Amino acid sequence: MNGKEIQVGLPDGSVRAFPAGVTVAQVAEAIGPRLARAAVAAEVDGEAVDLDYRLDRDCSLSVLTAESPKGLEVLRHSTAHVMAQAVLRLYPEAKLSIGPAIEHGFYYDFDLPAPLRPEDLERIEAEMRRIVQEDLPIRREVVSREEARRLFAEAGQKYKVELLQEIPDPKVSLYRQGEFVDLCRGPHLPSTGRLRAFKLQNVAGAYWRGDARNPMLQRIYGLAFATQEDLDRHLRMLEEAAKRDHRKLGRELDLFAIMDEGPGFPFFLPHGMVIRHELEEFWRQVHRARGYQEIRTPIILNEELWHRSGHWDHYRENMYFTEIDGQPYAVKPMNCPGAMLVYRRRVHSYRDLPVRLAELGLVHRHELSGVLHGLMRVRCFTQDDAHIFMLPSQVQAEIEGVIDLIDYFYREVFGFPYRVELSTRPEKALGSPEMWELATSALAEALRRRGMEFKINEGEGAFYGPKIDFHLQDSLGRTWQCGTIQLDFQMPERFDLTYVGEDGERHRPVMLHRVVFGSIERFIAILTEHFAGAFPTWLAPVQVRVLTVSPLAQPYGREVVDLLAARGLRAELDDRDETVSYKVREGEVRRIPYLAVVGEREAASRTVSVRARGRKGTEVLGLEDFAARVKEEVRLRRRGEG
Repeated sequence: MNGKEIQVGLPDGSVRAFPAGVTVAQVAEAIGPRLARAAVAAEVDGEAVDLDYRLDRDCSLSVLTAESPKGLEVLRHSTAHVMAQAVLRLYPEAKLSIGPAIEHGFYYDFDLPAPLRPEDLERIEAEMRRIVQEDLPIRREVVSREEARRLFAEAGQKYKVELLQEIPDPKVSLYRQGEFVDLCRGPHLPSTGRLRAFKLQNVAGAYWRGDARNPMLQRIYGLAFATQEDLDRHLRMLEEAAKRDHRKLGRELDLFAIMDEGPGFPFFLPHGMVIRHELEEFWRQVHRARGYQEIRTPIILNEELWHRSGHWDHYRENMYFTEIDGQPYAVKPMNCPGAMLVYRRRVHSYRDLPVRLAELGLVHRHELSGVLHGLMRVRCFTQDDAHIFMLPSQVQAEIEGVIDLIDYFYREVFGFPYRVELSTRPEKALGSPEMWELATSALAEALRRRGMEFKINEGEGAFYGPKIDFHLQDSLGRTWQCGTIQLDFQMPERFDLTYVGEDGERHRPVMLHRVVFGSIERFIAILTEHFAGAFPTWLAPVQVRVLTVSPLAQPYGREVVDLLAARGLRAELDDRDETVSYKVREGEVRRIPYLAVVGEREAASRTVSVRARGRKGTEVLGLEDFAARVKEEVRLRRRGEG
């Protein structure tokens, strides 16, 4: 410290004076011992720094704790470094790749001579705990890029050397803890002893830099939280999630199958088709009521179309190709070019707009086999697309109309809370920055007018326009990105789309791309896990199972099934020569909303003894009353049990 005084602005709006050269940790101590103990890093004028960073100028300062999202990210990144140190201690020949913080934890990629086994993870985790007990100081060093290259080359760390070759800065930062050193921008915790709650999960394969032409590395995933209580809570959630895994439930409930003959191409079974049909018919009903016209466009279209749309330049590595009559064709990865052709087939007047074209379109996208995951990540899926062509004056109203539509689906029908994110112009994008700014402002203004809070994701828009993404939250607190609204000024230009204005001249329409479910397949997976396979009655593949007490009740049982079917309900008969308790238990395992038990007494009184899913005991109802009750529940699309 040199006697000079600096002014430090704090998050509460106050400004405090400190001697120049004071560390962030010392400022935290001056604010309060509790903050100093909880601090893990800080932001100085918005830049993340370590606690031993020295302040030598007037600045704004925000101290980060592990309870904050940014502080938790620092903790998780430091845990990744501790894991890498443990791996090197146990496997000195290991080659280090990268190890970032991710949601709920971290991972690190290693080049190892032999595959890791579950018991190896236990050894690595035990070594991590020894490193924590050693409480090694974590220190940042700034060295020349050449010095860092020599250090990692001498250590045989070829992936670090390769990374250094692409860093343009003459100086780079390293982080040391004991004998371990890593190339890293930081920041990190002050010492390894600050880590408490972590657990290694599993090992997966990962190509170096995600390129299948590069070596396959071993990626170790781990969890890390601020407290053991938080970690335990997350582990309980994972345990529950495993029970709800849609792949497991898909097999148990006969919803879908993935065959060896078609990896990534799901087969929908009869029960799964019921759910799919109900979702699609509901989608059609709502869209008809809101002025959409349904279309269907071909799955295979000439390659020239994909050059025109821009997908060739931005998406061809994810596309499938074929040849017809000696001409190159592509299997569509998206529905939008087909919708452009439908709009362009005739002249439109300004009086026709908006034109809302909706399509349940099957698309194909190439995914690496390692990322395929049930219905969540597949190679073919059905997007519930719509493309809205409109006047510039209609943009706000149409965006707000789509927001209302998505809110109705998520919140009112399925009961999902959700959050909203706005993604802006990516590095590779079509169109001028000015057009992008106009489109982004229109989306932001629509959200503000709806009174919706939203997060901005810089540079994560589609290549043709900015977008609003809707992230729904399921019953376990997990979030899933499903709905999207994309405002597009580029495609109408590339496809020369026009309308005739009031002045008799041709003008460009503005265009919205949007989905609600996102993909039918993925939405079914989310619903399966959200409801743990106990679908609301309107979606349940079997809504009522009729159980007979004895052979004498079989004729009445068939009559009950026939009457329910005549009322439009999905009912089936279980007249096997098994005990009622056995049949009831099996019906509960199949998660059927209503089990209707019938015997000679029910046949004589034309009643049913009803066991509703999620409720205790039975209720005796008249057959017609029971049918009417279930029919009304289906009509209202109630979400509750029974």
